[in-house]
Amino acid sequence: MPIIPPSSLWLHISIQTQQLWIIKNQKKIQSYSISTALNGAGCQKNSGCTPLGWHQIQLKIGASCPIYAVFVQRRSTGEIYTPDLAKQYPQRDWILTRILWLSGQQLGVNRGGEVDTLSRFIYIHGTPETEPMGIAKSHGCIRMQNNDLISLFDQVENKTPVLIEKPPCSLS
Repeated sequence: MPIIPPSSLWLHISIQTQQLWIIKNQKKIQSYSISTALNGAGCQKNSGCTPLGWHQIQLKIGASCPIYAVFVQRRSTGEIYTPDLAKQYPQRDWILTRILWLSGQQLGVNRGGEVDTLSRFIYIHGTPETEPMGIAKSHGCIRMQNNDLISLFDQVENKTPVLIEKPPCSLS
């Protein structure tokens, strides 16, 4: 578990409430509605679950990309998401706008072996505006509306701590 200085910025994700909070000086300064895994919480490889515990942002991807930029394997395809593009590829799990790639920080919980968040390719990423927030519906990642993701992306750095829990955050 990381030691977070009281003045540091970190993220708290609640699977129970489907919310992401930016925490600074031990106070919630901003919240966003999100969508975590339809399969619930879990760290096991190939589970389709959102992993629990302490993580960090390992890599920020897409800083110079336009809103609705389409990513496949963490690379921009050059496409911009539209409903017509969605009709062409109905089975795609759309990863849009920006990616915050997470890395687990707890050996045996979300790091290493069959529970490694980084090798599971778990991200905080944008999704089509038609996808509901506040409802668990992803394949394991944390989905956000694109404008919210841009706002978050601009406020965090690589190595920003991220705590993913089932219960809501008790900070006020």
